[in-house]
Amino acid sequence: MQNPFENGDNHEGPNGIPVPPNYATVVRKDNGEIRIGKVGFSLTAFLFNVLVPIFRGDWYNLLCMIGIQMGITLGIQSYPFASTTDFATAWSTIEFLVGLLWGFIYNMMYFRHLFNRGFTPATQRSYDLLAKRGYLPKWLKK
Repeated sequence: MQNPFENGDNHEGPNGIPVPPNYATVVRKDNGEIRIGKVGFSLTAFLFNVLVPIFRGDWYNLLCMIGIQMGITLGIQSYPFASTTDFATAWSTIEFLVGLLWGFIYNMMYFRHLFNRGFTPATQRSYDLLAKRGYLPKWLKK
């Protein structure tokens, strides 16, 4: 298969399929399960919030995200706003900021949870990429 990405040494997907340079592959040694995920800002988490962990089957992070969003919602709802316009402005601003928060931290949350479940970087390239971005927990660093 021809590699559409710039370097030709990243055939670490299933059956040797190439992965983009900003994606890392992790594998679970006991059953051989492979997960591939993006390292860096998650545009999908920014745009779609809690739908991303649903589609990935990441139930732990889904519950964390829902809990945080519920707390923020309850905090906004309990604040006495002078008008409906003030409430709408505050609501949309906070929702945008929460979307940015998920965009910046969701991929790290996803990889950290996979590491806690027994996954490890599949290749040295994935290890280096995850270590460079600070995604690896201290107990997994060499």
